[in-house]
Amino acid sequence: MFTARCNEIFRQAIEDYHRRDQVDTPIENPYPAGAIDHLLYAKNWIDTVQWHLEDIIRDPEIDPATALTIKRWIDASNQERTDMVEYIDSYFLDRYKAVTPGAEARINTETPAWAVDRLSILALKIYHMEQEAGREEASAEHRAACGRKLEVLRVQREDLSQAIEELLADIEAGRKYMKLYKQMKMYNDPALNPVLYAKK
Repeated sequence: MFTARCNEIFRQAIEDYHRRDQVDTPIENPYPAGAIDHLLYAKNWIDTVQWHLEDIIRDPEIDPATALTIKRWIDASNQERTDMVEYIDSYFLDRYKAVTPGAEARINTETPAWAVDRLSILALKIYHMEQEAGREEASAEHRAACGRKLEVLRVQREDLSQAIEELLADIEAGRKYMKLYKQMKMYNDPALNPVLYAKK
């Protein structure tokens, strides 16, 4: 199953990151460039770094200049994340390029890669909820509450994995088809962000 491989690679990337647990740690992708495994690992690494940047920026005592630097880092990370999703969708477009959709074929509300994006975030939620559920210095009530949340997250991962597998099967059988719309983000574009083009 494709999603089983996704979940395995996401867990690997998260554990690799947490060996140092530093947001500036360079990625060491163990998979060959161009392979889908390489894209999945890179995708989750981006998400993992951004997860921790979001933690850091919520420190109520953070220096404002540092917060601004991190905010811009997060913005750049969001663009990189979007680009990576599009690379993964390009993989699916190529994989199913020979499939002719049936006359009754329908389009899905999201592409396979955007569903995989949610699977990557779920992997991070599960990893960190596991940490909280087992945190020895936390209260028993806290650990129990996190344990219950962890159970829900695991079910959610199972359901999402199944939905992705069904979507891919439908695309392969011609029951559904996909389109790739480039995410036309405006806030990073000096020609589209009014704050930026007003300074020209």
